[in-house]
Amino acid sequence: MKLQDTLSNSEKELDISDIVRIYLCGVTVYDESHIGHARTIIVFDVLRRYLESKGINVNFIQNFTDVDDKIINRAKLENTTAEQISSKYIQHYFADFDRLNVKRATNYPKATEHIEDIQKFIQNLIEKEIAYVSKNGVYFSVSTFPQYGKLSKKKIDELQTGARIEVDETKKDPLDFALWKFSDVAPLWDSPWGKGRPGWHIECSAMSLKYLGENFDIHGGGRDLIFPHHENEIAQSESFTTKQFAKIWMHVGMVTINGEKMSKSLGNVKTIQHVLDNWGANIIRLFCLSGHYSKPIDYSEELLTENLTKWRQAETCYYELVHADDEKHDNEIKSTIRKISDEFDDALESDFNTHLALLAFFKLIKEVNYLAAEEKIGSNDAKNALPEFERMLEILQLSIPKITKVEKNEIDSLVLERAQLRKEKKFQEADKIRKKLDEINIELIDHRKKTIWMRKENIKGDH
Repeated sequence: MKLQDTLSNSEKELDISDIVRIYLCGVTVYDESHIGHARTIIVFDVLRRYLESKGINVNFIQNFTDVDDKIINRAKLENTTAEQISSKYIQHYFADFDRLNVKRATNYPKATEHIEDIQKFIQNLIEKEIAYVSKNGVYFSVSTFPQYGKLSKKKIDELQTGARIEVDETKKDPLDFALWKFSDVAPLWDSPWGKGRPGWHIECSAMSLKYLGENFDIHGGGRDLIFPHHENEIAQSESFTTKQFAKIWMHVGMVTINGEKMSKSLGNVKTIQHVLDNWGANIIRLFCLSGHYSKPIDYSEELLTENLTKWRQAETCYYELVHADDEKHDNEIKSTIRKISDEFDDALESDFNTHLALLAFFKLIKEVNYLAAEEKIGSNDAKNALPEFERMLEILQLSIPKITKVEKNEIDSLVLERAQLRKEKKFQEADKIRKKLDEINIELIDHRKKTIWMRKENIKGDH
């Protein structure tokens, strides 16, 4: 598998000889998670599921930033503690992402649980004279790391002249960033340098190295984290270990709304809960995977509706395969499925192109639905097509609720009863059965020689 590495600006081969170690920058827990967070986390969820589907072990670490000025400000606003704010939004995070069918990470380290690790890290940098203590805290000295700017492709001198960095005369250089901030506002911890709390960037360095070791495989996050967060992580981590920090830097594009960045001030933030309630997990996942992960994607109801239409085709495909019952089969389908399966895998292995993988997935659906409409699909075809369809569903983590045998038999008998009533021209009674089926989201698909049924997901945005 090759992935685009932001640092080298080239595609790099992912080392899959042993366990694949991934660190994903998680959310700062001071508010509800939004569709932008969902996109990044869904992209990495599918990456992990694909690797695991090939029998590769993945150690997947995703942190929570649970100490931050934003959390402290929110706590003041709501007259509560920072700890209560962060634990509330961590609970909401899990509720949202469980509904989105995101597999839980191997570990979710929190900054507040790793203060000792963070302090040891800072102490090491002070001893190496890479960090220094000032009146306001402990700072990393950017001038000690000549490669600073290598991830964001920003030059130090340009940054110094054009930097919009908070003015702090106690810093040696305006670019120097805080590793430890002195404070007398809770939450705070004792340190050898004074009471306070960690800076944002140091948390991820300390936790990623603790859980994944040096030179792990992939460090990921949204593109908005490239500078300064990931740039600063590289500087402090490589100063600490004297080794390359992460082998591949993988960044996911933003979700915009009408071409604009989501922001509270514009009032255009779409929370995951809001989008889930209206569209459900399948449509959100399709939307988040519909473009190349590194490019921005624009959120719109039109795009969600398009994905809903495609999802209805996927549901139809599943039920056509489930209902395929005679022995006749089209000899081409086996080789067609193999070809589509290869296209799907090739797309994901070539810079994780979920857009092309979805095209392959929908090509399989189109093929099945076409053959079904022509009444050319039999049980042998279903035996070939269904496992591949379900494999793709599993990797993309799209979910069609399985129907139990009991349910299937009950619905089958209602459909047969309706067909018999129609034959007997008892249309009113037949319509009553149709209404009953509508109530449980069962839709009938009439073929020339038979009528089959499918259960449609009930989606608010469809009404």
